[in-house]
Amino acid sequence: MGGDVVPGSGFPSQGEAEAWLSEGWADLADAGVEQVTLLEGEREVYGPMSLAAG
Repeated sequence: MGGDVVPGSGFPSQGEAEAWLSEGWADLADAGVEQVTLLEGEREVYGPMSLAAG
């Protein structure tokens, strides 16, 4: 997956990560991403979540 879709440096907060995902999930799906997981460091916060429409 290219750096043009996924930020390389992470996010300052969970809220900013969630906002970015809610605004860009369709671009991720178009790039072939099928599911996402929110991590805080190595800890899984939630996921995997499907990006499939419907």
